[in-house]
Amino acid sequence: MRILVTGGRGFVAGAILAQAPANIELHALSTGDRFEMLPHSIQWHKIDLFDKYVLNNTLDAIRPDVVIHTAAVAGIDACEADRNKALAVNVEYTRELASYVERTHKRLVYLSTDNVFDGTLALSDPPYSETAKPAPVNWYGETKYRAEQAVAAMVSPWVVARVALVMGLPLFGDGNAFLSWMIPKWKAGLSVGVPPDEVRTPIDVITLGSACLELALGDYAGFIHLAGNDRLDRLTLVRRIASVLGYDPCLVHANNPVNLPNRAPRPCDVSMDNSHARAILKTPFPELEDAVKLCFQAANKQINK
Repeated sequence: MRILVTGGRGFVAGAILAQAPANIELHALSTGDRFEMLPHSIQWHKIDLFDKYVLNNTLDAIRPDVVIHTAAVAGIDACEADRNKALAVNVEYTRELASYVERTHKRLVYLSTDNVFDGTLALSDPPYSETAKPAPVNWYGETKYRAEQAVAAMVSPWVVARVALVMGLPLFGDGNAFLSWMIPKWKAGLSVGVPPDEVRTPIDVITLGSACLELALGDYAGFIHLAGNDRLDRLTLVRRIASVLGYDPCLVHANNPVNLPNRAPRPCDVSMDNSHARAILKTPFPELEDAVKLCFQAANKQINK
């Protein structure tokens, strides 16, 4: 089995690459350089995403059985600031990969986002299920929704995995891991501010990486929500994480960033129902405190290798 992971330097991609079984031939596609700590068994391909000729030649040379597509312009404000780049990476790049997979009759696992929803849930409403209608309120969510549509139009086997807010620390690579900048502040006794009114169902990066691999190696097709079991606002979330890690929860304060300049709109409550994923996947979905511990055990193990 040959698996290609796009966005090789990213937060989620790192968790996938680190957990893949030894009998998998792993390839990583990225615009950046290979990490020194990356095992030699993982084959690295640095390309220009905007050169379709090079991209397709690279895909033809790799001949993957499955593509796990994690690459994206994932910053909500970054997408709003450069809409053309977000469209090129999040939509056109996905369409190119979908076209290749369709032509070669292989399999595509595409990682989307909870931001495809408008977040107008009341706390008494159930979280979004896989059949809920997307209605994004920001350009990031819009580009991811357009990419979903391109993937769902395929005849070849496909999975659209909508991913909730991801927590943890990078195993390989870098990326958008919010704890990477919060923990040093807590160590220094500094307080961090988080939005108090954004409700999410966060998933840890280890569980997410494992679920992505299971979807890649399985035969499930369709939409699936990869989210955690807890539905909570970000203030409560980060205070609970701080407590698990031995820091004073009072080092986390409410900070409503709504008036910050150039800040893109955020949906209020995009909590997602993970019952379908829990029913069809063998990957366990731990409770929040156990998920936090799982992330740090994995990160420490990686450091000590």
